[in-house]
Amino acid sequence: MSSRPAAGGGRWVEVDPGRVARWIDGFTARHGPPTVTSHGYGLLLAAPDGATAELHTPPGVPPVPDLPRFLAAVALPLRTGLLLARKGAVAIGVATGDRLTVSKVDTHYVQGRTAAGGWSQQRFARRRDNQARAAASDAADLAVRLLLPEVPALAALVAGGDRRTVDAILADRRLTPLAALRAERFLTVGEPRRAVLEAAVDAARAVRILVRDPPPER
Repeated sequence: MSSRPAAGGGRWVEVDPGRVARWIDGFTARHGPPTVTSHGYGLLLAAPDGATAELHTPPGVPPVPDLPRFLAAVALPLRTGLLLARKGAVAIGVATGDRLTVSKVDTHYVQGRTAAGGWSQQRFARRRDNQARAAASDAADLAVRLLLPEVPALAALVAGGDRRTVDAILADRRLTPLAALRAERFLTVGEPRRAVLEAAVDAARAVRILVRDPPPER
């Protein structure tokens, strides 16, 4: 389980689907039995002391109206596509539940920025752009080979890394059916590697919970 501050107050907690019920038990013990209401993002738990917990449905999981069905739905071993890209590196995978069943990592050299100015700066920039386009094209070819055949079975595509690079890859017209499955969730990851791809499986299926503590007593 991981936690980080949320913009506007509160904190985000990421919980493994198998541990959500236990997390809710702890929330109930601390704040009292909550009321549960359905919202577009998932479910809202509102405790008697004013504490709230927004349970955000993971990518590919259908919306459900109550807590028992939410817990059952997030535990299903859905088939999820993963596309992680940053600069010249790409990691592509398919996961069934928490198990990575398809994976491929590829890297291309893309020149970094230079401190030179004038004509040299422009020349290096053009070279870097050409290298980035070539890397995105090769990554799209890889996605066509590994992910496109999986589209009928995928519940969602979860991307991560550098948004601009991911957008460039999915702009390939061949990947239109795959892009249609792209989830709003975008993973913050470092340089795509095998270990990063494996960790992304858990991040993609985690239940994200926005927790807000009760207001201070007056």
